[in-house]
Amino acid sequence: MPAPPTARLGLKGLNLFHAAAQTGFGPFIAVYLTERGWSQTEIGVALSIGTASGVLSQLPSGMLVDLVHRKRGITAAALLLLAASALLLIAWPTEELVWASQVLHAVASGILVPGIAALTLATCGHDGFSAQLGVNARYGALGNAAAAGLLGAAASYLPTGAVFLLTAALVIPALLALLLIHPMHYVDPTEDHPSLQHPRVMRKRPERFWHIYRLHSLHVFAAATVLFHMSNAAMLPLALNDLARRGGNTGLVISAAIVVPQVVAALIAPWIGTMAQRLGRRPVLLAGFVALPVRGLLLAAQLGAVPLATLQALDGVSAAVLGIMVPLIAADVTRRTGYLNLAINSIGLAVSIGATFSTTLGGLVADRFGISVALLGLAMIGFAATALIWVALPETRPARRVKVRPAHVPA
Repeated sequence: MPAPPTARLGLKGLNLFHAAAQTGFGPFIAVYLTERGWSQTEIGVALSIGTASGVLSQLPSGMLVDLVHRKRGITAAALLLLAASALLLIAWPTEELVWASQVLHAVASGILVPGIAALTLATCGHDGFSAQLGVNARYGALGNAAAAGLLGAAASYLPTGAVFLLTAALVIPALLALLLIHPMHYVDPTEDHPSLQHPRVMRKRPERFWHIYRLHSLHVFAAATVLFHMSNAAMLPLALNDLARRGGNTGLVISAAIVVPQVVAALIAPWIGTMAQRLGRRPVLLAGFVALPVRGLLLAAQLGAVPLATLQALDGVSAAVLGIMVPLIAADVTRRTGYLNLAINSIGLAVSIGATFSTTLGGLVADRFGISVALLGLAMIGFAATALIWVALPETRPARRVKVRPAHVPA
């Protein structure tokens, strides 16, 4: 069922401004700290602390969202943590407080992803979840693209610290959008996904949180996700390095790497959500997965700047599919056990593991055998991820519930 109009507006605004605020925690941090006189080692340590915090907080954050009944409240708290982490960077940029900012950002992000998914499920139910996730992804992509332009302009014409002030300010409209998602809009938790029930009710169920790790489908999807991101994370950096060595215009591709995937994702995400509900999860997921190794094979051909930038459209396809499928398949496989948000962040942990190994593996192979061989190797890992989905992941879409009309009883 579709969410009520007010709740739909709230979800659009929440995804738009949350994604916009998250954009401020990208490369701007390294530039800002460099301007403050930090060494590259000090910057690397700070960023590594953020990465490690993100990995370590994934499962506890997902579990926390499952255990808190007021999803709006915990989502609002995470948004405030996001703003606080941005303000810490400009208020007192000492080493310890920058580390604290990185930790706060990691914790906030670990709560926001499942928190927004939980609010989406609560307002539209499992049957309408897929379509609404597509709309969420569209507005998230628009938020990323708009914020990249806004914050980039701010960094060009204002002190770099202004970027983080704007980042904190973007949390305000996100909080206002959150107010539009009222509990009165929620579906009946007793007739829908068990994760919508009060935690006290969940604790009375025979299933416990560790039971989700008995789910075959969740393990297959997690393993495929590790392989996907092991293939994906190093692909563009290696292609850019190769282009730079050949004297190509990397500035064009760097800009396209931000804009093109977001535009593509914004255009196709609602259609992907609809198709996932109509055709099933596997066909859509396979399309998103196979786009990755195809991109890797084409990048290995040492393309020029314009073709390379155009190929980023395939990255937009993959990003849109994965962005929708992670919460959607997590909801499917936890239909009996509940603990949706722990399942979402378990897949998020798989994403982090795959991306962490990707850059190291890609760099080692590139140094020893060349960038083209490394890109071919990454493409083969992408094909392995696709094959795993094809062979081992069953269709997870639940059977459609058919409303039975009462038989006519003659007077």
